[in-house]
Amino acid sequence: MILVVACVAAAAAWVYLLTGRGGYWRTDVRLPGPADAPDPARWPSVVAVVPARDEAAILPETLPTLLAQDYPGAFSVVLVDDGSGDGTGAVAAALGTVRVVSGSPPPAGWAGKVWAMAQGVAVAGECGYLLFTDADIAVEPGVLAGLVRAAVADNRALVSQMALLRADTGWERWIVPAFVYFFAQLYPFRWAGRPHARTAAAAGGCMLVRREVLAAAGGMERIAGARIDDVALARLLKRGPARGRCWLGFTTRVHSRRPYPGLGALWDMIARSAYTQLRHSPVLLAGTVAGLCWLYLLPPAAALGGLAVAAAGGHLAGPAGWCAAAGLAGWGVMTVTYLPVLGLYGLSPLRAPCLPLIALLYTAMTVDSARRHRAGRGGEWKGRAIGAYGSSRS
Repeated sequence: MILVVACVAAAAAWVYLLTGRGGYWRTDVRLPGPADAPDPARWPSVVAVVPARDEAAILPETLPTLLAQDYPGAFSVVLVDDGSGDGTGAVAAALGTVRVVSGSPPPAGWAGKVWAMAQGVAVAGECGYLLFTDADIAVEPGVLAGLVRAAVADNRALVSQMALLRADTGWERWIVPAFVYFFAQLYPFRWAGRPHARTAAAAGGCMLVRREVLAAAGGMERIAGARIDDVALARLLKRGPARGRCWLGFTTRVHSRRPYPGLGALWDMIARSAYTQLRHSPVLLAGTVAGLCWLYLLPPAAALGGLAVAAAGGHLAGPAGWCAAAGLAGWGVMTVTYLPVLGLYGLSPLRAPCLPLIALLYTAMTVDSARRHRAGRGGEWKGRAIGAYGSSRS
């Protein structure tokens, strides 16, 4: 009977997630077009801030797309060379008109990427908006103008778009869409855009921030130690003294070019910040693992197990029948919610029923993230341990 109740509860949870979790599974939260958001009377100045550490190989693919933005107002790019050992600064300078700043080591209490961003803000000086982006991000023509148009038209302090991560290899196709799905489930984009909702989130690869609102909120110093900088910045702007209006949505016009050729690289990407999301709490870790198993693994296990028992007994009745029915219902709703993200990445809908297996992998990655933290390797990225580049995206 306990198993039946657990199965029915899991199915009910999936119905709630489908109908009551801010439509997190939908991918139609997009910036308004020019017809819905008219051009500003005067285009504000924008400075793009690009923190970069050992990114010489990828910059030729991405930085020119940023420099090529045909923005009607004043626009410049600041790249903070954050202690690179591969000539990142020289490569950036050779690609176009970029102000390259040689970053200094982070002071005590500062996360590495946040410190690099702060140095970029200091150099940017007076401007209307700051565009925080990453060295691996490529943008299509008109992206910057669209961000500014939406921010000005709706008086937003933060406008952020979830970049399309690379999904070219076999493992990328399995892991990357699920990462986006889980992120949206944790931070429903529609709720992030509602002024009175507590949900606050952003995607670090593309964040347009109104400079004066950031200053009124206390500046980058207020999130100095943040390991997941994009979410921390959104919380500061939305919940802090400025109470700024924020927006987060999907796009197919901002792309991450960073390759994750094998499972190991993807595993590192997830494990680097998973335990940070849980505030390094063993209690939250245990609850998360139990919750993932109940929500994602129990429905297919109950469906297949119940059907197997029923087939052996010759009839679908009793506890086995209830487990099979509830499991199939939960698994079915789960599958339906995963379809839009697969469509966003142009992948077959036949992958959707496999979401429980991917969730199992994510559970293992979360546990490994806690293990790494206990071993003193939490947040390790390009030679830095905790606090270097703990974005929720990269």
